[in-house]
Amino acid sequence: MGDLKLAWRNIWRHTRRSILTMMAIGFASLLLVFMLSFQFGSYEGMIDASVRLSTGHLQVQAQGYHDKPEMRKVVKNPRKVMDALSRTPGVEACTARCQTFVLASSEDRTRGVMIMGVDPETESRVLKTSSLIRQGEYLSSDDPNTVIIGALLAERLKIGLGEELTILGQARDGSIAATVMTVRGIFKSGIDEVDRSTVQMLLTDFDQLFGMDGAVHAVVAVVHKLTEVGEIKNTVMQDDALKGLAVLDWMELSPGLKQSIQMDLVSGIIMYVILIIVVAFSIMNTFLMAVFERTREFGVMMAIGVKPLRLVKIILMESMFMTGLGLLFGMILGALLTQYFAGAGISMGGAADLMAQYGISGRMYPRLSLITLFSGPILIGVVTFFTALLPALRIPRLKPANAMKAV
Repeated sequence: MGDLKLAWRNIWRHTRRSILTMMAIGFASLLLVFMLSFQFGSYEGMIDASVRLSTGHLQVQAQGYHDKPEMRKVVKNPRKVMDALSRTPGVEACTARCQTFVLASSEDRTRGVMIMGVDPETESRVLKTSSLIRQGEYLSSDDPNTVIIGALLAERLKIGLGEELTILGQARDGSIAATVMTVRGIFKSGIDEVDRSTVQMLLTDFDQLFGMDGAVHAVVAVVHKLTEVGEIKNTVMQDDALKGLAVLDWMELSPGLKQSIQMDLVSGIIMYVILIIVVAFSIMNTFLMAVFERTREFGVMMAIGVKPLRLVKIILMESMFMTGLGLLFGMILGALLTQYFAGAGISMGGAADLMAQYGISGRMYPRLSLITLFSGPILIGVVTFFTALLPALRIPRLKPANAMKAV
C-alpha cells in the first residue's frame, strides 16, 4: 500500500508532464476506439448493401451446385425450404430463384448472359433490384413474358424498352429452350459485372421455358443482423426440411468481398500500429526523463536499504497509473463519440447522392462492441508497460555511491 501511495504522489511531482502524457494516451485510445468502431461498422454496411444486391446473407442450394452450377442440381421443394427459413428466428425474408447461362439476342447483337427467374413479390423483400430500375418498371406477375436487363447489357445489345429480346438456352432435361421476351425495364446496380451480364424474368416464365417442374436452383434469405448469420446458418442446417441440401453464407457466396475486407483491415491495423508506436515513444521519453532526473534520489534510497527491484516496481506503478487514467479517459470519450455517430451517422458528403441511387445508405454508422472498445486500449496498455520497463531496468545497474553524485 505504501508503494502505491508513493507512486501516486510521484506522478504529480511533474503535473504538466504527467497530464500531457495521459492526454497522449487518452487521445490514442479515443482514436482507436472510434476508428475501429467506424471500420467495423462500415464493413457491416458494405456487406449488407452488397449481399442485398446479389447473393443474400444465406442461400440454400443442392449439394455441389455452388462449385459446379448445373441445371439438374435443384432444390425440388422450394416452398418447404422457404417455410423452414421463415420460421427461423432472425430471418427477415426469403425468396426462390432459378438461374442459368443463355444466349440473348437483340435485332443486331448477341451476348452470353446470366438469366435469372425471380418472384417479384418475394424478391423485392429480399434484394434491392426493384429500387435500381432506371428506365421502365420492375417485373410484375401481371405482365408475363417480360424481362429487365442491366444498363451496360442494354447498351451492348443496343436494345431499349418495349423491344424484343430473343433467348436461347438449354432446358433442365437437355432440350433446347428458346423464347422471345419484351424488355420491361433497365436497371443499374453500380456493379459492372452485374449490369453487363444479367437478365431477370418471372420465375413462372423461367419454369415453363426451362422445364423446372417447380424446382429452383437456390432459396435466398436475408437476416436482420449480420452478426447472427453464423448462428442462423447452424440452426437451419439442423432442420429436416433442408436435409441433403447445402446452406451457404455470404462469405462462401462472395469470397471476393471477404478478401477485400481482410485487406482493408490489414491496412487499418498497420495505421493503428504506427499510432501506438508514436504513443510508446512518448511514454519512453517521459520515463527516461523521470529516471535520469531522479538518479540521485534512487541512489539515496538504495543507500538506506531500499532494494533496486522495489524502485523498479514503483516506476512501473507510476506508468500503470498514468496509462490507466489515460486509457479510461480515452475509452469513455471514444465510447460516447461512437455512440453519438452510431445514431446520427457520418455523411459521405458528395458521394451520398450517388450511393443512394444504388440503394446504399449515404451515411456510415460506427458500431461499438466489446472488441472495438477494449482491443485498442488493451494493446496500448501492454505496449506502454514494456516501454516503461526499459528505462526502469536501468535502476538495478546504478551504484548508490555514483548515483548520489548525479546532479
